[in-house]
Amino acid sequence: MKPSRPLFLIALVVVIAVITWAVLRSAYLSLPPLPWTAVPTLLLLALGEGFTGLNVLRRLRHRPGPGRAQDAHRKPAPKPLDPMAVARLAALGKASAHSAAVIAGIFAGFAASLVSSLDKPTPRYDFFVSGGTFLAAAVLVAAALLLEYACRVPKGPDEEERDRGASRA
Repeated sequence: MKPSRPLFLIALVVVIAVITWAVLRSAYLSLPPLPWTAVPTLLLLALGEGFTGLNVLRRLRHRPGPGRAQDAHRKPAPKPLDPMAVARLAALGKASAHSAAVIAGIFAGFAASLVSSLDKPTPRYDFFVSGGTFLAAAVLVAAALLLEYACRVPKGPDEEERDRGASRA
């Protein structure tokens, strides 16, 4: 599995936003108001994935947790992670990054289509909900990329030496 590329995720957001904007130009009036509940849901998912990413990063790099730096020499290294669990977390990070990019694109398209009608109460409400959901989805993309990055296998000393030798050539 290859890591997610940020440029692909940005392109996904832009393409989905343009499609959503084009569809909503004619279909917005038939839709109910947007629910605000997506914002806290996406933020809670981002919090969970960010926390998991930091924990996995710490455990794979054998670093002590916060507040334990002084006792690092006395305490044993954290228990190693199961490789299948790390692979599943990497897949979760990749899937979350792509799905959150699609969600961000949908709500960016909503916000773009509503900019011209901010003088009416319902479109103004939907604009702020769609803007908040877009921001929450962007935070989830960042947390998912962190989780995906944390699941990479750290390089060993021999690989680092080989990389240094290759960069000199």
